[in-house]
Amino acid sequence: MTRGIAHRQKRYVEVLARFSPDGRILPVEVYWEDGRRFKIDRVIEARRAASLKVGGTGMRYLCQIGGTRTYLYFEDPAWFVEEKIVEMP
Repeated sequence: MTRGIAHRQKRYVEVLARFSPDGRILPVEVYWEDGRRFKIDRVIEARRAASLKVGGTGMRYLCQIGGTRTYLYFEDPAWFVEEKIVEMP
């Protein structure tokens, strides 16, 4: 367990995505439930994979968001992230 992180949970999020003519999906921006928006600087990798931390499977996108790499999952028809739940002192 990473110091400061008690656990992770599956958090469904709204995502703005582009669809290429050949059917590929490219996520562009993530919208958090409190109204914050996170622009995806680039997608480093996209492949079918499971989330071993919170469960679920689908397309896993390794994204660069504001200098941090994070996974974003497309579990058709919904998007989710592995939300970090911080331990309380």
